[in-house]
Amino acid sequence: MTQNARKTHEKPAGGVDWAALLTGLGLGITVAMQLTTIKRSDIASVYASINSFSRLCALVGTYFALLGILLVARIPWVERGVGHDRLVTWHRKLGPYALFLVGFHVLFVILGYAGQDHIPLYKELWRVLTQYPWMWAGLAGFILMMMAGISSYKKARAKMSYETWWIIHIYMYLAVALSFMHQVLDGPMFIGHPLNRLYWTGLYLFMAASIVIWRLGIPIFRSMRHNLKVDRVVIEGPGVISVIMRGRKLRALAAEGGQFFGWRFFARNHLLMSHPYSLSAAPTEHLLRITVKDLGDHSRSLAYLKPGTRVFVEGPYGAFTAGRSSRPHVVLVGGGVGITPIRAIMEEFRDGVQMDVIYRASREEDLVLREEIDYLAAQSEGTTRVHYLIGSRKQHPMDAKTLRKLVPRFADSDIYICGPGPLVEAVRQAAKDCGVPKNRFHDEAFAFHSD
Repeated sequence: MTQNARKTHEKPAGGVDWAALLTGLGLGITVAMQLTTIKRSDIASVYASINSFSRLCALVGTYFALLGILLVARIPWVERGVGHDRLVTWHRKLGPYALFLVGFHVLFVILGYAGQDHIPLYKELWRVLTQYPWMWAGLAGFILMMMAGISSYKKARAKMSYETWWIIHIYMYLAVALSFMHQVLDGPMFIGHPLNRLYWTGLYLFMAASIVIWRLGIPIFRSMRHNLKVDRVVIEGPGVISVIMRGRKLRALAAEGGQFFGWRFFARNHLLMSHPYSLSAAPTEHLLRITVKDLGDHSRSLAYLKPGTRVFVEGPYGAFTAGRSSRPHVVLVGGGVGITPIRAIMEEFRDGVQMDVIYRASREEDLVLREEIDYLAAQSEGTTRVHYLIGSRKQHPMDAKTLRKLVPRFADSDIYICGPGPLVEAVRQAAKDCGVPKNRFHDEAFAFHSD
């Protein structure tokens, strides 16, 4: 791997530090709004204290929700400084805290007011909804937030299609927006405190602008600039198709094999939502390609895209790239259609890097792109070996013993893997058992992207 390629993907050492500093500063200001505006009467009784605590939960919970949206807003300098994978991880971990804190706010504020007014909880809820401005909008926002949060849990996501999950997840934007007026009109920390209101309004405006500019405006501009359109659709195997797209000056996208884009096709049932698919071949000046397995309505309907259909893209994203390797030998593991980014990244390694490619599939006919992989191996002048493991998990256990036998240099390699979760975890454990450090294990598991 060349020195220039490594520099391309190194993250500035201070990227995470300044992100943590700004996040902590914003959280400190948010908490300070509550502490500096609290009155003696706000803590004069148990129920008054409960109300004050509920407001703090609302502030911090909303701040976390806003921050979670900003983490996946695709802001360029944030992506470069922190890294896309790390941002998505933070987004996923932050979500439950926002959900629980806002839930605590609703619970405790009704409990506190009901205790002060000496009336049942259901009567207090109705009184709050009917006597305070924008409370119905706030309630709608709370319900939408709960829907988005619950649908993001693994068990819930496993039972719904990507399209359903995506639409529910988008409700988070509406949920946060609906809560704004209720907060600034009813919150004691905002009433009579213009600086607090200015800060809070600024956070909301920055979030909205980030979504409009970087999730909508720039992708549309870049897609139009590169004039990206469907060139043809190719059937690769049972239930697997490739979509080849043609455009101009595509190298300006700075994409690499192994990365993914969010794709929107200007066709019925395709324009509304963005779907993440990895490149299945290294990009060229005029062509991009994705290879997709029939896993739902959207992926199935890609086979019917017509040549000339306009394509809108967000990206490229992901750090599943050749530039992250640090060893002269790499092991590339692909499971099922997870071979697509592996196939693409094979073209990115240079300078005599030795490669062992392991392709797991249940059946012979599931070996999509096999001819291309064999061709790349044949052109590598002996630096690439391909291992086809066809059959059940019992026949080919992906444990340390098996992998060391298959690839003697496994423990001294950079390991790249893409495939179903169980396969990724099995190889991760094998790498751990062989003493492979975490910075030499690079994975891209199939899962919904939380964005």
